[in-house]
Amino acid sequence: MTILDRDVVIIGAGPSGLTAAYELRKAGKSVAVLEARDRVGGRTWSQNMDGATIEIGGQWISPDQTGLYSLIEELGIETFERYKEGASVYLADDGTRSVYTGDDFPVAESTVAEMNKLIKEMDRLTAQVDPDAPWAHPQAAELDMISFHHWLRTISGDEVACNNVGLFIAGGMLTKPAHTFSALQALLMSSSAGSFSNLVDEDFILDRRMVGTMQGVSIAVAERLGEDVFLNNPVLKLDWSEDGVTAYGTDVTVHAKKVIIAVPPNLYSRISYNPPLPRRQHVTHQHQSMGLVIKVHAVYETPFWREEGLSGTCFGPSAIVQELYDNTYHEETTGTLVGFISDLQADAMFLLPEAERKDAILASMAKFLGAKALEPSVFYLSDFGAEEWTRGAYATSYDLGGLFRFGPDQNKNVGPIYFSSSDLAGEGYQHVDGAVRMGRRTAVRINAAIEGTEPAANYDGVKSLFGTLAASGN
Repeated sequence: MTILDRDVVIIGAGPSGLTAAYELRKAGKSVAVLEARDRVGGRTWSQNMDGATIEIGGQWISPDQTGLYSLIEELGIETFERYKEGASVYLADDGTRSVYTGDDFPVAESTVAEMNKLIKEMDRLTAQVDPDAPWAHPQAAELDMISFHHWLRTISGDEVACNNVGLFIAGGMLTKPAHTFSALQALLMSSSAGSFSNLVDEDFILDRRMVGTMQGVSIAVAERLGEDVFLNNPVLKLDWSEDGVTAYGTDVTVHAKKVIIAVPPNLYSRISYNPPLPRRQHVTHQHQSMGLVIKVHAVYETPFWREEGLSGTCFGPSAIVQELYDNTYHEETTGTLVGFISDLQADAMFLLPEAERKDAILASMAKFLGAKALEPSVFYLSDFGAEEWTRGAYATSYDLGGLFRFGPDQNKNVGPIYFSSSDLAGEGYQHVDGAVRMGRRTAVRINAAIEGTEPAANYDGVKSLFGTLAASGN
């Protein structure tokens, strides 16, 4: 057993925990990062499969994600644009396939008008919401008591319009049915991206990817932390008092002044706290749960859809695969498609035997792009819901009424215990950008607490306050 003394111990080597450790090291504080997995990156993870680069977890960066952009600029990581040229495909509820260009789905003009009305109302309310404190909105309590599904239908009686707009947050972001989360939770999601219009614009929200993959960001930060990152060390016990903490990993024990729990809230209870956390924290975390999504990866000899004038972007609100995109990696000659199967559809797929599941998913993709989609050279399903150290995707959200009731407490420290993850972010919520912002903000709070000073007021985590740090633990 290795026993260490540090200023701060960080539990979790995802983007938030690593960023916090990186910032604290730059501030002159000693750190140790304990990670349960055999890799860094958390919900970002990449693999090479038969020569194709597969990003199993989070991967995209959008123009508003300035916290993440500032980090990769510091690390010297470049980006490349997602392939967007050509027409898109829409699959209606009755199975009708339409090829279209422009921003509007190829639905009835009256439905387009209703969708635009819903988007306009979402934008109006989003502009009033502070993503760091959505519970402060004057109508927050009311908006948190009604599901997003039912709230949309108070604005429009067009069922297709409501389903299409609901898809962007329900299937596309929270990966839960729209009747299980509130209108306020939906507004947090849209305010985190700057507007609902940004969120429904796939060319904005899925703008670019990392050269070296998104997991490469965590790897680059971990390299700068050097031997202070300890893999295969899940922390299942934490002793704490106002004087400090002791975190017990598998073969590393760390005594520290402060601890950062940098895992999603649904995993907080994996740790046995001595003494137990306060009642409020126990109850709060039970109202935050992960969604469920299958991320589908299919690699082909060539990106055949491009030859047919298609971008690879496809939508089908009631299809098994609700979204599909060209996901070909930087400078690779093969063609890769990525698709998403959310919530109830994912449940249905997991009930099938493996071979039947594959056939059903590929058949759904073929309805968009034709028979060539049936024969990939690589077929892989990301299933973070089955992973012990994640248990869902993409991130946690509150049940009905939970955001207004418990949200104000989610970022409060408990003595020396601080919490940091993309699940707790305002801007960048659920994204690596939010993880970076939270990591920086938590580091600033802890550094000030150790120094006996006040943290920078209204610091948003966009730019580091502590300069740079050389690679390899120097």
